[in-house]
Order: sequence, then structure tokens, then C-alpha cells
Amino acid sequence: MTDHEAYDGIPVTVVMPTYNEAGNLPRMAEAVLGLPLDGLHLKIVDDSSPDGTGRIAEELAEKYNADRPAGRPRMSVLHRTAKDGLGRAYVAGMGAALAEGAAYVVQMDADGSHPVEAVPRMLRTAVDSGAGLVVGSRYVEGGSLDEEWGVHRVLLSRFANHYVRTVLGTEIRDITAGFNLWSARTLRDVDLATVDSAGYGFQVELKYEAVRAGHRAVEIPIRFEERTEGVSKMSLRTQLESAVLPLRLRLKHW
Repeated sequence: MTDHEAYDGIPVTVVMPTYNEAGNLPRMAEAVLGLPLDGLHLKIVDDSSPDGTGRIAEELAEKYNADRPAGRPRMSVLHRTAKDGLGRAYVAGMGAALAEGAAYVVQMDADGSHPVEAVPRMLRTAVDSGAGLVVGSRYVEGGSLDEEWGVHRVLLSRFANHYVRTVLGTEIRDITAGFNLWSARTLRDVDLATVDSAGYGFQVELKYEAVRAGHRAVEIPIRFEERTEGVSKMSLRTQLESAVLPLRLRLKHW
């Protein structure tokens, strides 16, 4: 029995928020749904993308679900009428995944920066170790960043992680990482409805609250790639929210 066969049938939902990702979504859906995990489901959470990403997602879901007329569908689309932040999109998608019976939920960007092939390894790590959270980490041994990242971006990313770890007193080296696998129990214990961060700070807040709730985090190395299509959604407002968040969390749990 191969590693993939050993974890086949475990209901895993990949939650992938989208906004203007029409150029990336078809290849991302093909890559995710091509993974050798029979229990895997892809859920797109689209914030009314003006470039037609939501329509493309529906067409892809129809195509991939036609291969499985009975049982759990392979792909679904959650349409949101407002663009109110990455964190809110993840809360909506994760909540839906839990309601549909997912045992594990994966966070993944739609821009191709996260290595799809690492998902089975993340699942295996979670099941074998009993960890409530597996982080696809750029900053543990074996992890790396695309060479196209400029020195200033690398330094900023490393500083952000060091700053957050210092303020929150956490040992997670890549606490800002957006490529994570969660057990359903961990997400229920955290209570997604109580997570305040609307933007990228969601990544930090959810990890911090999970560890505070007694769930263990394990980091595995990944290579983080530069996006090939579209543009980054990181605004100045988002950056400011992310900078203030660690201090707010410390005061919250003082």
C-alpha cells in the first residue's frame, strides 16, 4: 500500500479564495484535483471577481463533478457579494467545509505560489503526528523562496515573522504562512466566528488562537514560488492591520 492509498478516502477540502484569478484558476484546479487523494474536494470562494473568475469556477466545477455523478462532489464554488478581506473569505470557506464533513481543511492561494504537490505530505504529517495544524513553511530547514523575490521582500518577510514571533512568544517560524492544513477539531475549538482579522493577519491570528487552545503545530518545508499571473492583493491597509495585530492579540490575552 502506497502513502497515498493509506490516506485515501479521508475527506479533505482545499479552500481557495479568489479575486481576479481568471488566468490562474484553470491550471490550479487541474493541479489540485489531479492529486492522488480520493477524498479531496476543492472549494473556491470568489468575491464577485469582475474578471469572470466566478463564472470560470462554476464551469470548472461542472466539468470535474461530471466525472463523479454520485457521492461527494470534487469541486464547489461559494460566491460572496462583497470583497471584505482574505480572512473573511477563509472563514466563509472553512465554515462551509466543516459543515460538509471535512476532516481536514487546507488553505491555499490561487496564484500558484503554494506547491500543490505538498498537500499529501501535509495530510500524512497531520494524521501520523496528530498535529492540529501543519504549516507549509518557508523558514524551516529545507524551505525556500523563489529567486525572483527581491532582497527587500525577503528581508521584510523575515522581519515580519521575527516581529510576530517575538510579540506573541510563539515558536512557529513561519507564522505568517498562508499554506496550512487544519484538522476539523482545531478549527471548531478556535471558533472561526470569533476571528477578527479581515486581511492577511488572519493567518497569524488563527495560528495563535489554535496554539493557545492547546493544538500542536508542525512545520514542513516548502518552496514558495512567485505568482505567474495577476497582481498581489496586499494593500497598505492590510499591511498596517498585520503590523498592529500581534499587539492587539497580546492585549486581548493579557
